[in-house]
Amino acid sequence: MTSICRALVEHYRCPEAFLPLCIQKSTVGAEGFFRFGENVICYGRSTCSTRGRYVNGNLLDAWPKVAIEEGAAIVPFDPDEVVENLRNERYVGALTSDLMTSVVRCGRIVYYGLRPTLHFVVRSYIKRAYLAGWERMSFPRWPVDTNVENLFENLLMLFLNTQEVSEIPFVWFWPDGFESCAVMTHDVETSAGRDFINTVMELDQAAGIKASFQLIPEGRYAISETLFRHIRSRGFEVNIHDLNHDGRLFDDREDFLRRVHKINDYSRQYGTSGYRSGVMYRNQNWYDAFEFEYDMSVPNVAHLDAQRGGCCSVMPYFIGKILELPLTTAQDYFLFHILNKHSIELWKQQSEIISQHHGMASFIVHPDYVIDQRARAVFKELLEYLAALRATGRVWFGLPGEVNRWWRQRSKMRLIHDGLGWKIDGEGSERARIAFAYLKDGQLAYRIKKLSSRVDQAEQGVDNECTS
Repeated sequence: MTSICRALVEHYRCPEAFLPLCIQKSTVGAEGFFRFGENVICYGRSTCSTRGRYVNGNLLDAWPKVAIEEGAAIVPFDPDEVVENLRNERYVGALTSDLMTSVVRCGRIVYYGLRPTLHFVVRSYIKRAYLAGWERMSFPRWPVDTNVENLFENLLMLFLNTQEVSEIPFVWFWPDGFESCAVMTHDVETSAGRDFINTVMELDQAAGIKASFQLIPEGRYAISETLFRHIRSRGFEVNIHDLNHDGRLFDDREDFLRRVHKINDYSRQYGTSGYRSGVMYRNQNWYDAFEFEYDMSVPNVAHLDAQRGGCCSVMPYFIGKILELPLTTAQDYFLFHILNKHSIELWKQQSEIISQHHGMASFIVHPDYVIDQRARAVFKELLEYLAALRATGRVWFGLPGEVNRWWRQRSKMRLIHDGLGWKIDGEGSERARIAFAYLKDGQLAYRIKKLSSRVDQAEQGVDNECTS
């Protein structure tokens, strides 16, 4: 029976008729790792006889198992299941033993109990010891993991190879035909960082970049509605950052619900729509308790974070009613104090990979960690690099709230063919662009239609070609 890969349709906002799919029903048994082509690692169930518990060079490739029947692609696994497993980090348990998980949890409790008495140098040493060997981790792929996008592109190439169509129309990812997106955020961890907010805003504004500030409502420092109004008056955004940043938010479900009740109250009090948890701790299965519109707590690849994992995606995605804006670049703290690098080369490398996949390059720069002149110089260099990218006209620089609004609008748009051409229907469609996926030299490529008028979105204008 022909079915639809919902995650693929939602990603491309493409008419379902272009994406016929059959899933072999015997996708049962234990979950594990397998490949789908050379550039995709999947985690889930499949009809493949062998699924690996670990990610290594011996993983079975499911691509040769694909069959074509009556114009539909028959794949030996459920792509929706794989996408959910990757985005929601359900593979982490397969890579970590129960004993190691318990040891890490106990260590975290001890660390945060002692943290207020530990010197910054001691804390950095403990974190480096905990993260030792991170560079040997093969999954997710460092420095940017695009397994979700690669899976979508491989499926789209499969459809283009099996159907009698030369191209597949869809709603382009970003407004006004921008090829990719960039977002700057600032998490404020201490009173010193709070007092440095004005300087950081001045540096951002000098580069022509707006950002969001995430503030801790309890315990660390005093905040007020006056501070929120001041930040917003300069065109910046403010969100809630945890409750008290003690690393314990997700330790216990009952305590979590008590804390989230207070977090939601603070959100209503200060009129915020976004959230990021302290230290990027997360449990996406519990997100239904939050009343935020969007979250920013899931890393793309978390080799350098206290909680390992990663969503393996450089695009926003929904967790129930909440839109996730994943962190897709390295945090400034880890760059300066774990990797001991005072250079933007890693950020540039990550940005270039993300741009190649038309994704969202999201950054965290803490005001607390750029008070030092050396670190501040690196931050200025990053802002200059981002300003140069903006000047090309290819990258959309949006506040997290703006990305949230766009992605929600796009998620409800539809492509309609009226006999003359394709048109986009839905709120915000005046900023949307029609794109076409097609094969070029055996690789997937995208073509974006430029608008000459709103009446005829598909048949006029000059195209922009984007490779994937």
